[in-house]
Amino acid sequence: MEEALRVILLVGLAAAALTTGALTLNWWMEPERRLRRAMLKSLGAVPEAEALSPAQGRAAGLDFDGGQVAVLWNRGAMGLVYAFDEVEGGEVIVDGHVLARIRRGEARKALDVMAPDAEQVTLRLMFADARHPEFELSLWDATLPTQTGSPAEALRLGRRWLSHLEALLKG
Repeated sequence: MEEALRVILLVGLAAAALTTGALTLNWWMEPERRLRRAMLKSLGAVPEAEALSPAQGRAAGLDFDGGQVAVLWNRGAMGLVYAFDEVEGGEVIVDGHVLARIRRGEARKALDVMAPDAEQVTLRLMFADARHPEFELSLWDATLPTQTGSPAEALRLGRRWLSHLEALLKG
């Protein structure tokens, strides 16, 4: 009887330890956390501005002190870091139409249209890199099942990114 109780307790303890380990691993490998860790590793600092698309496995971050922009894809496993002088511009694309743009040497096309019922909002960053001239990041996609936020929030984030890009292109 005592031996059976000991076995039951050991099995219960092993199950609890296994469950705790699985929950911890699941938490650690959460897509957003994974992208944030990869961004920190890429930039060497916490980004002052970031845009994440966990469902897409992509992210972008700005480090003003280090003067660099990092773009990540493949759930943060791959990415590039650009110096500010390699940034050519950016665009906010809503449902396939460029609604706002900032480019080096051009006047800014401001985001003056809000689309609260947009299906897709994308941030496109452009670089002086022949191999990887642009990087697209979905800020909002209504077709993704795990989408959080709203099109209005995505547009505000896109507009903020264009403001950051404008400041660094002028600087």
